[in-house]
Amino acid sequence: MKPLLATLLLALPCWAAASEYPLVAQLQNLPLQPVQLKPNPRTPGAPWIEVGVQSQRLALYDERGIPVRQFVISTASKGVGERVNSYQTPRGWHKVCERIGDGIARDTIIYRRQVTPWLYTPQLHAEYPNKDWILTRILWLCGQEPGLNQGGEVDSYDRAIYIHGAGSHVAFGTPTSRGCVRMSGDDIIDLYDITPNGIDVLINETL
Repeated sequence: MKPLLATLLLALPCWAAASEYPLVAQLQNLPLQPVQLKPNPRTPGAPWIEVGVQSQRLALYDERGIPVRQFVISTASKGVGERVNSYQTPRGWHKVCERIGDGIARDTIIYRRQVTPWLYTPQLHAEYPNKDWILTRILWLCGQEPGLNQGGEVDSYDRAIYIHGAGSHVAFGTPTSRGCVRMSGDDIIDLYDITPNGIDVLINETL
C-alpha cells in the first residue's frame, strides 16, 4: 500500500468507509509511478548534477541515479557556447572544483570571489540595475572535456563559470545570466550543503 494512502486510512474512524473520503478514494485509483533512475554516465556509482538549458532546471541525482532535488535556474541570456568573453553557458561535463561561501548569510555579496560584509537588497539592485550580482554561495566549475570546455579559449574555470546565488530580481526559469548558472538564495544553500566538492556536473543543451 502506498505510504500516504496507508497513513490516511489508519487515520480514518474504524467505522468509516474510505469511499466517504474523496481524497482517499482518489488515491486508491492512482497508478503507481515508477522512479525514473538516471545513474551517473561519467562516474558510475557517484552522485551527479544535470543542468538542463532548455528546461531551465537543475537536477541532483544520488549514487543510484534517483532524483533527490530539482531546482528552477537561469542560464545565459546569450545561449550556449564555450569561448572566453562570449557570455554564454558552456556545455558538457564539468566538476565542482572550488566552493565559496561556507556559512555566510543568504544574499551576502561575493565580489571577485571574496566574501564581502554587504548584503544584496532590491533597493541596491535598483541603484545598480546592470550589476551581475553574485550572492550567497559559489560552486566554481572546471571543464572536463579538452577542447570543448577545458583549455585555451574555452576553459570554463578560467572563464569563472559558477553555479551561484542570485537576487530576487532574477526571472528564474528563463535565461538571464552572463554565462553562469543562477539559483535563488535558498536553493543554492540547499544544493551547496548536500553536495561534495568534485561532484560531476553535466550542462545539457538539449534537456
